[in-house]
Amino acid sequence: MTGTDEVPRPFTPFPPRPERPRNTGAAVVGLLLVAALTAAGMAMAGGPRTVDGQALAVPGALTSEGAKAPAGKAKPAPKEVRELETNPLLAEGVALGAVTCRLPPISRDPAKLEAYYKTFAACLADAWKPALEQANEPALTATVQVTLPETSACGKAPSENEAVAYYCGGDTTIYAPTEWMLSDAGLERSRHLATMAHEYGHHVQRSSGILSAAAEKMSSPDEDSPADKELVRRIELQANCFGALAIAAAAGRGSISNSLANAALADYGRTDDSDTHGSRRNQLKWAKAGFSGKATSSCNTWAAPASEVK
Repeated sequence: MTGTDEVPRPFTPFPPRPERPRNTGAAVVGLLLVAALTAAGMAMAGGPRTVDGQALAVPGALTSEGAKAPAGKAKPAPKEVRELETNPLLAEGVALGAVTCRLPPISRDPAKLEAYYKTFAACLADAWKPALEQANEPALTATVQVTLPETSACGKAPSENEAVAYYCGGDTTIYAPTEWMLSDAGLERSRHLATMAHEYGHHVQRSSGILSAAAEKMSSPDEDSPADKELVRRIELQANCFGALAIAAAAGRGSISNSLANAALADYGRTDDSDTHGSRRNQLKWAKAGFSGKATSSCNTWAAPASEVK
């Protein structure tokens, strides 16, 4: 990032497409060629999309299809559901758990910064666990890596100009290169939190089956058609919403004060309009939707009209 307040998009690779495998092995929507789609980068994580939703209690356990489990029957094993708008994770009443994140001091030292990220990722996992359990979807383990690999399960890594951090669905890893992150955010904790929460939002999309469902709808080899770019925007805006939703679950406790959480939310609006991440207005709007909505249904970008994901 330069001296402006623009935020390079973190790049997000899709899981493998079962019916149409890619050469990259595990490309996520708009993840491979960030240059081509600057895809799923840091899609506003801390202040996900503003799509207000009223949370209503969901009685009983959910099956993988989102239906109430029949009385007297054992709950089926968690599994991903390759659905978008009707994914069980986005059902009314599904919510994250309140968490207290006790983070170590942020530092320019690579080992200490890595500890900061891994501690926050563990806290995010705790916040998302109740929601994934309600949806009866798996809580896959996310790995955090601060060194840049030449290649990963998602193919060749993007350049620093293309991303600040990125998520690879093929190896469920958040790549947050120390040099890139510090160059972009310095020691501004709000920015680090917004970026990591956004990338973890992609991980939740991977766990739930949302990324796989979106990948199956892609129509062009490089996800570069107008229809594919809209799919990528819905993915990225949802990651912003998910990110902000998780930050709200930690706000006011432990190391994340209300003021720090609000600063992380505002960070989602520090970006330019993008044909793969959406307009600056919608990026912040969706982040605010997650932050204030308090439920995953607030982040259903798949049910939103096209005007809200431009």
